[in-house]
Amino acid sequence: MNKTVTLKLLNPVLAVLLLNQPLSGLLYSTFDLEFFEGLHIGGGVALLVAAAIHVMLNWSWVRANFLQPRR
Repeated sequence: MNKTVTLKLLNPVLAVLLLNQPLSGLLYSTFDLEFFEGLHIGGGVALLVAAAIHVMLNWSWVRANFLQPRR
């Protein structure tokens, strides 16, 4: 799978995981504690992994825009 296709799949997953964090945090009192921990903490771990993959796939852009000396 090439980088573009991977990012097209990964970006919506990142969006859902990103929305999961504040929503599950705000609604924690409506969930059972075990369900909340799985949803919020598990979602947080998945978000970190997905974000790391996203940065790795876009590392050339990061390097070109942030790690080059200013002219």
